[in-house]
Amino acid sequence: MIKAILFDLDGTLVDTNDLILETFKYVFTNHLNIEIDDKEIINTFGEPLMGVLERYGKERAEELYQAYITYNEEVHDSLTKSIDGVEEGLKLLKETGLKIGVVTSKRRAAALRGLRLFDLEKFMDVIVTPEDTKMHKPHGEPVLKACELLGISPEYALMVGDSHNDILCGQNANAKTCLVKYTALSVEEILRHKPDYVVDSVIDIYNIVKDKKIC
Repeated sequence: MIKAILFDLDGTLVDTNDLILETFKYVFTNHLNIEIDDKEIINTFGEPLMGVLERYGKERAEELYQAYITYNEEVHDSLTKSIDGVEEGLKLLKETGLKIGVVTSKRRAAALRGLRLFDLEKFMDVIVTPEDTKMHKPHGEPVLKACELLGISPEYALMVGDSHNDILCGQNANAKTCLVKYTALSVEEILRHKPDYVVDSVIDIYNIVKDKKIC
């Protein structure tokens, strides 16, 4: 029985692919004087930002982090796009009485900005960001934290995301998992982690809930 649907943010509820790619490229070009291809950046999707930056410039990670945040904020609204089916799907899920939340590797201020850009915050009962946990995706703690705040056992939660980190985070918390097929990552590679469900849109999650009567 599912009592809560937990969503990743970037690439799942809002399309920030171009935003992330352009911000990383700006930082790497202007601060590290290196070029990096899209695929290498995409493979980091779902990871906490500081951890990624430390891999490329450990001694300058704080400088790179600040540069990333500054530039990202400047271009955020112009490069962030909505995803078809998200608002309608969230509305349908909310009407079932299910709890809905966000479990993201994005810092809270940026996560809220993305949600508010498309008026999605109103659907959320809980928002868990890196500030809320010691461990991060793919560790299960973010999902466990969301479930704690909602007052449910993780076995009654469904974690929805666009990366292997989301699937593993859910599995490591003993929650059900769901992959969205519009991910920028390789669907085939993520499927190796055996998510419980695979959907084309957030609306499909409502159909799963309705048809399987799992709520």
